[in-house]
Amino acid sequence: MTYYSESHEYVRVEGEFGYIGITDYAQKALGNIVYVDMPEVDDEVTAGEDFGAVESVKAASDLTSPVSGTVVEVNDALADRPALINEDAAANWLIKVKLADLSELDALMNEEDYLATVQ
Repeated sequence: MTYYSESHEYVRVEGEFGYIGITDYAQKALGNIVYVDMPEVDDEVTAGEDFGAVESVKAASDLTSPVSGTVVEVNDALADRPALINEDAAANWLIKVKLADLSELDALMNEEDYLATVQ
C-alpha cells in the first residue's frame, strides 16, 4: 500500500520496508529535476524531518521523510539520471528504509485523500 504526506512525499510499504519518493504532483510542480541529494545506507530518517533535497531548473525543495527508519538502499540510478523522477515518480523512488514504527502510517493519507488535496 502507498501512503502520502502533505509535503508531497510517498512511502510504498512492502512488508517491513518502505520505498520513499516524491509524488507525481511534486515532480510536475518542480519541473525538470537536475539533482537529488539523498542520505547514505545505514543513515536514520525520522518522520517529519528533512532527509535530502531535490533540485530542478526552477527550484530546490527539501525532502521530508513520511516515516522513521534506517536507510537500507539508495536509488543510485538517480545520481546519474535524476530526470528519471520526471519520467515516472512512482517507479523511481529515492530511498528504501526498514520501517521503525508502522503506527506512523496512520498519520499519512491514502491515495484518494492525497489526490483530493492537490486538486
